[in-house]
Amino acid sequence: MPANSPNVDVVRLDAATVASANRSTYTPKTLPAAFFQTAGTDAGIYGVGSSPEPVVDRQIKPTALPMRTPPSAPVVPYRVGVGDVLLLSSPDAGNTVEELSGLLAAQNRRQGYTVQDDGAIAVPDVGRIKVAGLTLEEAEAQVFQRLISSQMDPSFSLEVSEFNSKRVSVGGAVSKPAVVPITLVSLTLEEALAAAGGISTRDEDYTLIRLYRDGELYEVPLTEYLKRPGVQKTRLAAGDSIFVDTTFELEDAQAFFTEQIALATYKQDAQIHALNQMNSAMNLRRSALEEARSNFLSRLELDSVDRDFVYLTGEVKTPSRFPLPFGKTASLADALFENGGSQNMTANPARVYVLRGQPGSDRITAYNLNYRDATNLVLATKFQMRPNDVVFLSEQPITKWNRVVQQLVPSLLTSSATLAAN
Repeated sequence: MPANSPNVDVVRLDAATVASANRSTYTPKTLPAAFFQTAGTDAGIYGVGSSPEPVVDRQIKPTALPMRTPPSAPVVPYRVGVGDVLLLSSPDAGNTVEELSGLLAAQNRRQGYTVQDDGAIAVPDVGRIKVAGLTLEEAEAQVFQRLISSQMDPSFSLEVSEFNSKRVSVGGAVSKPAVVPITLVSLTLEEALAAAGGISTRDEDYTLIRLYRDGELYEVPLTEYLKRPGVQKTRLAAGDSIFVDTTFELEDAQAFFTEQIALATYKQDAQIHALNQMNSAMNLRRSALEEARSNFLSRLELDSVDRDFVYLTGEVKTPSRFPLPFGKTASLADALFENGGSQNMTANPARVYVLRGQPGSDRITAYNLNYRDATNLVLATKFQMRPNDVVFLSEQPITKWNRVVQQLVPSLLTSSATLAAN
């Protein structure tokens, strides 16, 4: 028994002694990295490469030009946008010379502010003021409130000096392809064409004005445009794109879209090829990981892997060694019940011992668990095992007596038979 050995210190297990025993340092062994990696890690990135350059086919004049008149954009108040430059004019109490100079003094009090990416202007001593998406009246109200909050003179005027946020592009058969801004006044189709220097073509009968808006295409032959003042006065919207074609024909459009389909097919095939390459690389990596894991499991089965063990002996169903798990600790309950637990008929539940050597000494600590009171099994679930611990289950007193009797009875029977024969 552990208590009869002079080198053994018996410690009764309770919450305090369990906590004390668990404070001993121990780092569980870990599984190889192959068990934590996935086949997708570092599998590589595969691009589809560049697409072939488009090819322009020859053009044939059509017998008729399509006609689809664009609708006029609604008349709405101008809303400030990113890139616009706002001119803020405020009074500036100057000296008599400045007041007499009139225009010069007024110019010195005018400051332009660009609406930045976050939709705000940065005003010194005031901070950033959000104005994007507001009408001028709403923007003035916003600036007024910020000036009041900053305890500054709220007398000012606000105007847009540069319109950069809402524009219409004009290209194709025009004298000067341009980007035309939309200002406080609505921009019409004829004004946009005039800003680009007018239409420049030698064949009006086969010239087409094309307007792209929100994914829609509108087309007006130049001859019809010149005859319809209502079309000329069509109001444009921000983002409209106008392109003047001089030799538009349906076959060319069909060839263009056929070419686009071919390019899309090429890109799709290239993507499939890249995906197949990536899958092949992932399969190779997956196979390598599976091989590494399989090799480790084979070594583990052959007991060629360095492991930490706990040893079970005494009145257990199967005296054995219990391997401590990888990456985590195991409890006394894990060790007891992993291989079937104790012999119910012969084991003494009051005398379960965990024998643990004391570092740097020949002494042994015997932690005693009494689970005759079943609630003490909770302590077994909290007591952490350490490498080379020995779990010993003592026998019942009656078990010891029975074993003595079993050893003596055959001897007595043999002696009696010998005497009877003589």
